[in-house]
Amino acid sequence: MSFDEMDTKAVNAIRALSIDMIEHAESGHPGMPLDAAPMAYVTYKKHLRIDPKHPNWPNRDRFVLSAGHSSSMLYAMLYLAGYGITVDDLKNFRRLDSLTPGHPELITPGVDAATGPLGQGLGMAVGMAMASKHLGTKYNVDDIKILNSRVYVIASDGDLMEGISHESASLAGHLKLNNLIVMYDSNDVTLDAQASKTLGDDAGERFKAYGWNYLRVEDGNNLDEIDNALKLAEAEQERPTIIEVKTVLGYGSPHAGENTVHGNPLTAGECRQTMHDLGWDYEPFEVPDEVHQRYAEILQEGQQRYVSWQNELHKLKKVNEELAQNFEVNFSNQAATGDISLQYNAGDTEAVRMTVHKLIQKSAHTPLNFWGGSADLSSSNKTYFENDDGFEPGQYQNKNVFYGVREFAQAAAVNGITLFGGSRTFGSTFFVFSDYMKNAIRMAALQRIPAIFAFSHDSIALGQDGPTHQPVEQLDGLRAMPGLTVFRPADAIETQSVWDYALNKNHGPVVIAMSRQALPVLEGSLKYAKECVKRGGYIVSPSGVSNSDGIIIATGSEVSISIEAQTKLKRQNINVEVVSMPSTELFLQQPKSYRDKVLDPTVRNRMSVEMGSTQSWYRFTGLDGVNIGLDHFGASGPVDEIIQRFGFSSENIAQTYLQHFRG
Repeated sequence: MSFDEMDTKAVNAIRALSIDMIEHAESGHPGMPLDAAPMAYVTYKKHLRIDPKHPNWPNRDRFVLSAGHSSSMLYAMLYLAGYGITVDDLKNFRRLDSLTPGHPELITPGVDAATGPLGQGLGMAVGMAMASKHLGTKYNVDDIKILNSRVYVIASDGDLMEGISHESASLAGHLKLNNLIVMYDSNDVTLDAQASKTLGDDAGERFKAYGWNYLRVEDGNNLDEIDNALKLAEAEQERPTIIEVKTVLGYGSPHAGENTVHGNPLTAGECRQTMHDLGWDYEPFEVPDEVHQRYAEILQEGQQRYVSWQNELHKLKKVNEELAQNFEVNFSNQAATGDISLQYNAGDTEAVRMTVHKLIQKSAHTPLNFWGGSADLSSSNKTYFENDDGFEPGQYQNKNVFYGVREFAQAAAVNGITLFGGSRTFGSTFFVFSDYMKNAIRMAALQRIPAIFAFSHDSIALGQDGPTHQPVEQLDGLRAMPGLTVFRPADAIETQSVWDYALNKNHGPVVIAMSRQALPVLEGSLKYAKECVKRGGYIVSPSGVSNSDGIIIATGSEVSISIEAQTKLKRQNINVEVVSMPSTELFLQQPKSYRDKVLDPTVRNRMSVEMGSTQSWYRFTGLDGVNIGLDHFGASGPVDEIIQRFGFSSENIAQTYLQHFRG
C-alpha cells in the first residue's frame, strides 16, 4: 500500500516538533531532523517490530540513531508513537534532568543505545545484531521464534568517516549479519563545509567490498522508495544492508543544503518560514488529531505483535520449560552463575590470564549465557572457550568471537551485545591496546551496562616487546573514568573473587588487568580475598604487631614482591602491613570505618608499589608517602632485568622504605 498525504503530514509533524524543541531550547541540530524524518517515519510505521507499551520487550527490533545529534527527531518520533514521552518532555529538550537530553541516553523510553561520539552507534548495532543471531540459535526451537530481532540504524556522513565505522562494517560483513540494516543519510554536508571538502568515498563500492548489500534511494522524501528499499533489505539472506538515502540537509528551511543548518538553531523568523514551506500551520508543539490517529496505528500493531510473541513464549514453555525459564532469567539479569570456584594452595603459581582462562571454561557451563572473544589475541590472552570453533556464519551458536585486529569495533560490539540483553559477554586484548577501545569503554560506563573487558600483559613484565607494548598510564587513565570498576588482582584467589564480582554485577562495566607472568598464591588472599576483594582493598599480610611502623600498598604482581620486602624489613625490626588493593574504586566506596581499618590514619609511613603511573596513589600515601612506580615508558629486554632496572624488587622496595622513612 502506497503512502498518502496523511503520511506526509505525519512526517512533517516530526520535523515541526523537532524545530519546536530546538527553538524552545535555543540549542540543537535542526539540519538532520528536517532531512531524515521520512526515514524515521517509514521505519517506525512500517518496519520496526516494537510495542511502545513494552519498550524493553526482548524480541523487539532495535533502533539505533547513530547520528545522535539529531536526537530531537528521535524524541518527536517516540512521543508520537506512544512511548510515554510527553509534550512537557519535548519542551524540556536539552534541559537538566529531562528525559530528552542533547544526545540519546538510556533514561528515555524507546532509546536502545546511548549515542554520542559518531560511529559508536553503528558499532553497538553490530553487537546487537550478533546477539540476536547468537541467542536465536539457542531459543528458537523448530517453528517457535523467540528471538529473531533485526537492528535498524540511521547513520550520517560523520558516522561513516569515523574509523570505528570501517572496523565495524568489516566485522559485520564478515559475519554476514543480514539482520542489520543501516540507512545512510547522504546529504553531502558536514558541520564545517560541503562534504566534498573532506569526503570522496564511494559508499556503495566501499560497503560492497566489506561484503554488504548496497541499495540507494534517490529521493529521501519519497516514502514509497524508502519503504521498498527496506523491504529489499529485510529480504536479504546473506549480507547486512546499507541503504544510501539522498537527502537535503535542513530540508524546507531557508538554509537547506548549507552546512550552517547542521548545528545552529534557526531564528524565530526562519522557523516560521520553514513551517510555512512545509505546510504546517499549527501552534508550537501542536499536532492535529488526525496525525495522532495515524501514529496510533503503531501502538495498535505493536500490542498485537507483543501478544503474538507472548504466545510463542507460551509454546516454548510447553515444549521446553527449562529453556523458557533460562530465557526469562537471563533477560531479567537473574541467571545464576553457579559454582565457578577453583582450588589452590598457598605457594601455587599461575598467571592471572591462565586463571581467567579456567574461569571462562567454568562459566561456559552455567545457566548464564556467557560468550566473548578477543581482538586476534585470544591464544595469548587465554580468553577463549576450549573446543569451540567460533561464532561465524552457520555457527552462530558458538561462543568464541574472533574479532580480528579491530579493538574499537570489539569494544562497541561488546556494548551492543550487552545492551541487547539475555547474555553476558567480554572483549579482550593486550592492556596497552585498551587505548584503542577507551571511548567505547567510556560509553559502557556512561550507560551503566555490565560489559566486561579483560586485558592481559598488564605491565612492563611482558618484557622484550618493549615500551610500545608495555602499559604505563593505562591503569590511571581507566581509574579516572566515572562508573568503571578496574581490577588488578594479585593471584589466582583474588582473580576468582574478581570474576565472581564481574559476572554478578548488573550495572556498570568492569576491567580486569591480567598478568602475563605466573604469580604465587598468597596465604593472605586464601584467608581474606573471598570477602575482601569486593571491598576493593584489604590487609593481605598483617604486620604482626598492634602498632605498625608503616603500610605498603600494592596491586597485581607487586603484592607478592611487597610481602617479600615486608619480610626483609621485619629482620630490621620494622613492622609494616601489606595491603592488596585490587580495585581503588571499590575501596573508595567503602565506609570510612572500613577504610581506616585497612589504612590506619595514624600511620603516615605509607608506600605504594605498582608497575604503572603513580599519579593516583597520592590519595592513599599522602604528602609524607612515597610511590614506587613508572612515570616514564618502559624498555625492551629480559623481564627480570627490566624489573630490576625499574626498581620492582623486594630489595629496592625495602631499601626505598628505609631511605625515605628512616633516612
